[in-house]
Amino acid sequence: MERMLPGEKVRRKVFDVHNHIGFMEGFKYYGLPEPVNPTVYCDNDRAAKIKIMDQLGVDRAVVMSNYGIPDPSQPFGLNAVVLDACAHQDKRILGGVWFSPALKMKEANDAAMKLAGEPGIKVLKATCLLGGTWNPEEWDEDTKKMWEGIIDVCEKHDHVFHLHTSPGGGSDVSNCIKFVKAYGKRVKVHVVHCGGGVSGHIKFIPEFIKFVKEGYKVYTDTSWAVGFCNRYLFDEIEKNGVGDDRVMFSSDEPWSDFWSEYYKFEGLGISEELKNKLFWENAEKLYGV
Repeated sequence: MERMLPGEKVRRKVFDVHNHIGFMEGFKYYGLPEPVNPTVYCDNDRAAKIKIMDQLGVDRAVVMSNYGIPDPSQPFGLNAVVLDACAHQDKRILGGVWFSPALKMKEANDAAMKLAGEPGIKVLKATCLLGGTWNPEEWDEDTKKMWEGIIDVCEKHDHVFHLHTSPGGGSDVSNCIKFVKAYGKRVKVHVVHCGGGVSGHIKFIPEFIKFVKEGYKVYTDTSWAVGFCNRYLFDEIEKNGVGDDRVMFSSDEPWSDFWSEYYKFEGLGISEELKNKLFWENAEKLYGV
């Protein structure tokens, strides 16, 4: 099915800092009797991604491997698609290298880290949905050694960690908060989904403000955010006078919906100046383009 788009374009310059690229087979999610493809479509390559960006009016995007099925080799296999998509002079597309926080994937991680610093690569992206945890207190010695090597690579190339968050499991935002406390003054950490769900937002937003005040290199977006999140986040930013330069727009396509995510910012009662920061200026400053 070809993706259907409304007959409008965004009103301002947009830098989409977190979305996905690459083909992924359907899967029997949650014990279904037959494979399904819940995202309906995917942008399989650079040409498909650029076509959608032009239809929407998106100026620049950071893309990373599409994933969702319980097989880590699948997103690792799409790192080549990411590399091809971002290795172009126009810099319309920047890339994130996918890796796993699980020790069993160390060999694949070592290969992925060799892609850091390649043209257009700006991000190291991981999730604990396929194993591992963000909590350094739960790492054994071998896992810690693997992570220290990855952190060294991130620091060397001035990349940004994109860490998926959700309430529960290894990706629980409480674990991510511990990661930021341990490494967030050494490397830049983008806490994807602003904690990922009701409890995640409530836990993370006060910590986010505190991290910014204390000099941590922490960033976030509100893709997948639940109703009150944006209102709560920007109320805290306004009350504390910090954090407006650390939030960026993310569509998380094809696992969310571009226009739903767009209007979480566009429809918010904030100034045009702040909207321009959220949609473009903060990301442009962070990614050096």
